[in-house]
Amino acid sequence: MIATASATATLDTLETPCLLLDETRMTRNIERLNALMADHGVQLRPHLKTPKSIEVARRVMSRPQGPAAVSTLQEAEQFADAGVTDLLYAVGIAPAKLERVLALRERGVDLTVVVDSIDAARAVAARAKVAGEGIPALIEIDCDGHRAGVQPGNHEQLLAIAHVLNDAGCLRGVMTHAGESYGCRSLEAIADMAEQERAAAVGCAEAIRQAGLPCPVVSVGSTPTAHFARHLDGVTEVRAGVYVFFDLVMAGLGVCAVDDIAATVLTTVIGHQPDKGWILVDAGWMAMSRDRGTAKQPVDQLYGLVCDAQGKPYPDLLLAETNQEQGIIKLRAGSNASLPDLPIGAKLRIVPNHACATCAQHDAYEVVRGSDPGVVAHWERFRGW
Repeated sequence: MIATASATATLDTLETPCLLLDETRMTRNIERLNALMADHGVQLRPHLKTPKSIEVARRVMSRPQGPAAVSTLQEAEQFADAGVTDLLYAVGIAPAKLERVLALRERGVDLTVVVDSIDAARAVAARAKVAGEGIPALIEIDCDGHRAGVQPGNHEQLLAIAHVLNDAGCLRGVMTHAGESYGCRSLEAIADMAEQERAAAVGCAEAIRQAGLPCPVVSVGSTPTAHFARHLDGVTEVRAGVYVFFDLVMAGLGVCAVDDIAATVLTTVIGHQPDKGWILVDAGWMAMSRDRGTAKQPVDQLYGLVCDAQGKPYPDLLLAETNQEQGIIKLRAGSNASLPDLPIGAKLRIVPNHACATCAQHDAYEVVRGSDPGVVAHWERFRGW
């Protein structure tokens, strides 16, 4: 892995499109949430699905061994190779993947899986019994109707799953994720969602304990709710991921400011269509992704906010359309701003809607610090499942 850049590397010498990571902003974002969790007295389990990078993981985890969360087993294997041993695979487990789970556990990785049905619990329990060791599992709770999970009020299903896991030595606790927080329209609504998330997980944990079963882990989290929870009584850990980089969706929610966003795409002006008010760049959807996460927010940022090479946004200038390898930059509809005079070859930074989706298009980060044009490091990232 290459972790450092040539002393002569600059934004001008980078081939585009490429992924920039502002280390100064990233560090500030990490420190902000660490301080909040310290105030709450709760452990932070950072989710590494956004960075998918050993170098970033080393900066975001509290210890080299973790804790951390992942969204693919390939992530778990990569981070295990780097010495991370406290991992939560925070996606419902498919039975066919249990062999890879056991292989990691045999290497000394304390890897926990997630289930939300009796069938999944039975599959985990059966494989654990054959292996002769427990496969720790969290029961996923659906706190907001966003995706998977046991309904918080369905204690019959909850306890049935808990008993199956406990009988095989696999029951570790409960987890939930307030994905609907991404649709909130105020910080007060995010705080309300954080309490709904907390209450759902804690209530289910209490039901399991009242049935005489162990429930040591109560895991909650999303980036918005982690930042605006009023309290975290009864919670043992908080998971969050995109906070490390932030993005335009988070800025649209009020969770961060645009100048907190650490990951951007560097692109080059390759053409003009003055009659149409277009500037053409070499970053299309293959560089930015097709994510339109701000489309339902009060301010639609189309495919991204356009900045100069130093990261300063141009007024109302957006990546308005994307082809596979080409992007079309235009002024926001109704804007009184003027289209900037950007010559062929000019470098720009585009701020993404969704950091996870945009970063997933790239194999490495070119690391910069603020407006300094120097590239201080080249950090590889990985993809796949």
